[in-house]
Amino acid sequence: MPKFKVVINYQNGDTDELDELFDSYEEAEREALEYISNWHTGGEVLELSNPGDYPYDPDDEPDYDIFEEDDEEDEDDDEEDEDEDDE
Repeated sequence: MPKFKVVINYQNGDTDELDELFDSYEEAEREALEYISNWHTGGEVLELSNPGDYPYDPDDEPDYDIFEEDDEEDEDDDEEDEDEDDE
C-alpha cells in the first residue's frame, strides 16, 4: 500500500523532509498545512520578541510537495511471500 511523504520548500531554496509517512494524500496535506501554519505563528512570535533580529514577511510562505512512496514493510512482506512460494 502506498504511503505519502511531505517535503516543505522554503523561498530561500532550503527544504525540510518530514519524517512521518502518511496513509493518505489528505493526511499528508493536512500535516503540510499545519506545518506552514506553525511556521507563520513562529515567525510572528519571533518578530514580536525582537523585530530587528527576526524580520517576518508572511509573503515568504513556504510551499509543500507530497510524494507517493512504496511502503517498505509491504515490499518485505512480498519478498517473504515469494520465498514461501518457491519452497
